[in-house]
Amino acid sequence: MTDINKNHTNDVASPCIRNCCLNEEDVCLGCFRHVDEICEWGSATNERRNDILKDSRQRKDIHDEKWSS
Repeated sequence: MTDINKNHTNDVASPCIRNCCLNEEDVCLGCFRHVDEICEWGSATNERRNDILKDSRQRKDIHDEKWSS
């Protein structure tokens, strides 16, 4: 039986860069996760964390494209 509280070395690392500032859509401009995703992170499976990272990268790309012009 596996201990679900045990830290695993293959856990997906948090993208937090300690530059937290939420925009008007409650998205952090440091890591581009939505506040709900930030709250969920600690209990999320690695599969869910990878989904969150994918979504946050898409948000960052959209942000960068908007502000680079």
